[in-house]
Amino acid sequence: MARVDWQRVKPILMQALGYAFLVLGVIGLVLPFLQGFLFIAIGLLILARYASWAQRLLEWLRERYPKAGQAIDTAEAKSEAWWRWVVSCVRR
Repeated sequence: MARVDWQRVKPILMQALGYAFLVLGVIGLVLPFLQGFLFIAIGLLILARYASWAQRLLEWLRERYPKAGQAIDTAEAKSEAWWRWVVSCVRR
């Protein structure tokens, strides 16, 4: 059985996940039972690590809307802590 090289697979999976959240967010802007802005924000936070356009958009939001910038920083810190927790659980 061949071993999976997670260093090569992870960016592809994370980009797919980020774009999926963006699609859900756009759909959520139309449908009343989905939180469109929440899914868009999550998608942008994921994609900011892998797509330069998402990083630039988040930087623009930070500069233009300081309160949104604080929320972005808080969300990034929480997601990083969550990711470390998930990885530590998987490695046990």
